[in-house]
Amino acid sequence: MSKRDYYEVLGVGREAGDADIKAAYRKLALKHHPDRNPEDPQAEDKFKEASEAYSVLSDGQKRAAYDRFGHAGLQGTGQPSADAFADFGDILGDFFGFGDIFGGAGGGGRRRTRAQRGEDVRYDLELSFEEAVFGMNAEIQVPRMERCDHCAGAGAEPGSSPTTCPTCHGRGEVLYQQSFLSIRKTCPTCNGRGKVIRQACAQCRGEGFHKVEKKLKVTIPAGVDTGMRLRLAGEGNPGPSGTPPGDLYVVVKVQDHPVFERRENDLHCTLPINVSQAALGAEIEIETLDGPQVIKVPEGTQPGEQFRLRNLGVPQLNTRTRGDLFVHLEVQVPRKLTRDQRKLFELLNETLPADNQPHDKSVFDKVRDFFG
Repeated sequence: MSKRDYYEVLGVGREAGDADIKAAYRKLALKHHPDRNPEDPQAEDKFKEASEAYSVLSDGQKRAAYDRFGHAGLQGTGQPSADAFADFGDILGDFFGFGDIFGGAGGGGRRRTRAQRGEDVRYDLELSFEEAVFGMNAEIQVPRMERCDHCAGAGAEPGSSPTTCPTCHGRGEVLYQQSFLSIRKTCPTCNGRGKVIRQACAQCRGEGFHKVEKKLKVTIPAGVDTGMRLRLAGEGNPGPSGTPPGDLYVVVKVQDHPVFERRENDLHCTLPINVSQAALGAEIEIETLDGPQVIKVPEGTQPGEQFRLRNLGVPQLNTRTRGDLFVHLEVQVPRKLTRDQRKLFELLNETLPADNQPHDKSVFDKVRDFFG
């Protein structure tokens, strides 16, 4: 059986942010966790499906590959990360009201820990159509948190030092017993730090961080499209107590073009021509994203015909391959004629055969009617 779309599994749209994805996963995990559904044999499968979807969509690189290539884009990236399953500690804690991670049943199991890191940061970058097609180097100014220089990130006023938390004794968490489960909750006194600040830093008020605007240079590859995300490792918010910082995700939005329409890596545009150009043929110069190009319209061209200009479309990401430009011809019939034009059309009408009987439906029309 083929796998379901991960966005469909979590019930979110493709534009969903990290918070929306995590919230949707929490809801499903609470609903389908096997411990809450001991008599439902399908609950475990649904829980695993939701966890697998979350492990992909919560990872910037895997999500970008999945958005572009579907399930095939994840081949070779390894099995879904176990971090998604570790996040179930947050969910179970929410359900029981006891915090963010849990231990083994009856307190006898071993607790699985995860390295803490700073929060990821999102930056929305709007590009012109041409910038997205050809790529560019952008300088962005990102609001984020940085370590306080006054207290070196400790949160305590220089000359003072944090003390061991009296509630958790430096562990950063407290243990509660709920039925057969031992639930570990972030210590409410020290917020998981294991230390208590008696004299807070006057600059950052004990947070250890302050908000700044940081300038960064970002290389936008040729061929990006709306919704794609670029990951800048380590450019997110700093982690607590010297742990690694999070990542910065630059989310791309591409402006529409007044002439060209993008369809994957191909471009499409409409070229109007008059009746005489269609009947007699013509050479027409058009502007493309790569400069002017000449199209030779053959004699007797019919409305709706198209020309294909190879390698004038959008580059495929990280390759030298480009799509094509399709020029669709639109034969325009004049709504008003001058006296001389009318005489010429009348003379032409006398020499042209007139077949005004309805024709049988084309094969395309018949197929459309059959499926319509």
